Amino acid sequence: MNDHYYSKNPTSKRNPSQFQATLSSITLNFLTDEGVFSKKQVDFGTKTLIEHVDLKGNQGSILDLGCGYGPIGITLAKRYPNRRVVMVDINERAVELAKKNCEINDVKQAEVLQSDGIEAVANQTFGAVITNPPFRAGKKVVHQMMDDSYNLLENEGELWVVVQKKQGAPSLKDKIETLFGNVEVVVKNKGYYILRAIRFDSDIPV
Repeated sequence: MNDHYYSKNPTSKRNPSQFQATLSSITLNFLTDEGVFSKKQVDFGTKTLIEHVDLKGNQGSILDLGCGYGPIGITLAKRYPNRRVVMVDINERAVELAKKNCEINDVKQAEVLQSDGIEAVANQTFGAVITNPPFRAGKKVVHQMMDDSYNLLENEGELWVVVQKKQGAPSLKDKIETLFGNVEVVVKNKGYYILRAIRFDSDIPV
């Protein structure tokens, strides 16, 4: 696979930069670099996802799956200060940046781990999984992330996903509905879909 944000060890020359963003009415500072996703600003899909995620009725730890340099996990950690947040990414440079961004933004309850998919958290369970999947890695990788998310969620745990229509939103929605038995299109905005599904263990055949 070519060197891009889904690479485990990016080889692109480092060129660190920093920017400020307001996400969910919270002003944050982010350190970024070459070889990570959306390095110049928080992308529209991620912003839209963050703005619409609502976990007030949800319990348990939060997993930011494919965290990049950390905008989703850090914003949710700020919004839900009493919730444990785990952030994972395959990209070691993104993980390094996410750790630094937690420090910069005074986030203390988040844990950042390098992980190929859910490898580093496979023995844990979560109340919510939030993800902007790496669609450039291919459909197989993205669909595996949906399978893995389902397996990590506790009963009544929630999966929140952002996907562009041109990236296969209808196909991904069908995949999630097959897994969970339910899926809601929370919002459509400029071709982006925010999808939410809830795991109900009572729906699992005995």
